Amino acid sequence: MSTESALTSEDFYVRETHHDDDGEHHHETGTMLGFWIYLMSDCLIFGTLFATYAVLGRNYAAGPSPADLFELDLILISTFLLLFSSITYGFSVLRMDMGDLKGTQIWLIITGLFGAGFLYMEVLEFSHLWHLGATPMASAFLSSFYTLVGTHGLHVLSGCIWLIVLLAQLQIHGLTHENKRRVMCLSMFWHFLDLIWIGVFSFVYLAGVLV
Repeated sequence: MSTESALTSEDFYVRETHHDDDGEHHHETGTMLGFWIYLMSDCLIFGTLFATYAVLGRNYAAGPSPADLFELDLILISTFLLLFSSITYGFSVLRMDMGDLKGTQIWLIITGLFGAGFLYMEVLEFSHLWHLGATPMASAFLSSFYTLVGTHGLHVLSGCIWLIVLLAQLQIHGLTHENKRRVMCLSMFWHFLDLIWIGVFSFVYLAGVLV
């Protein structure tokens, strides 16, 4: 009787452990799938903004054109800041895979500083344009420009806030399974913003100055 009871308890433990693993696996899959769906919805938003700029980007209303306003040297600095932040985020993921909490935090902090630098450059650019009278109300070109670039900037700001929260979670709980998943979700978001910015730089700034 005791042997039967022991076997029953063991079988129950195996079933419960398997059930917990399945639950965690389904939760993991659901989280990542949900985040991919979010990124796809963001792609639709930016696709719409790019299409709007393509239609309105040549309507200057007798006002300044991109060649009159954009300073490519400053935009290049912003671009390099954001691209370097993507590289440093990759380093943080590598340190995380090695189980190095301190290294992960250091590289995430560096990533955040690059992101903050990018935002600072964008604020300077918008302030300069506003000082020149190139406000969103001046022309359809400027309205679509501010909407597209400003939406991307708001996403970077959200990423920086998320990064600060993630650093606090890592400091409190360490490299738990949940925190590793959060690091990977933010990684996808951050690289996504880099890809969008490459499109903005090429389609808005570079094409606007050279064409």
